Amino acid sequence: RLLLFDPLGVPDELEALAREREPAIVLTSPWHERDTKALVQRLGAPLFAPPPDTAEDLMRKFGITAEQAGDGSPDLAWLKGGEWNVRFFGAGDRLPVGVEALPGRESNDLVLWIESRQALVTGDTLADFGRGLEIVPGWLPDGVTREAMVERLRPLLDLPVEVVYPAHGEPA
Repeated sequence: RLLLFDPLGVPDELEALAREREPAIVLTSPWHERDTKALVQRLGAPLFAPPPDTAEDLMRKFGITAEQAGDGSPDLAWLKGGEWNVRFFGAGDRLPVGVEALPGRESNDLVLWIESRQALVTGDTLADFGRGLEIVPGWLPDGVTREAMVERLRPLLDLPVEVVYPAHGEPA
């Protein structure tokens, strides 16, 4: 099996390797769909993703009106009306590809645990913009303090992590 997390600009060599294996695409958040549609089409890979924000989510998160929220987030909109092999998941779910979804920054921005590799994929929950892995202050949900986020993420410290793959920054 070959898992592609939040794929962006997948090199030809990696895509060729995916064709020789059982590829699956796993997103840490729906807005990290990046090159997912093209890869799903080319590889026929199943997609595992947290659900996109509903109109109600957008109104709550951004204080916008129902008219502005429309039908909800445009993230993963290409899945509507198509025959895609997709499974939406949330924190606490175990995916059949050996990934466990853990609470992250938001209900649909999750941290993924790959026990067989002792690896975390952190999405936007932890990022490295040159200062090491951190909770990005400007990315905290409204009303959530850094201290509250630290407490939410504290269970990660109990995992036997060997490597962390942030969506933004180098592996650590």
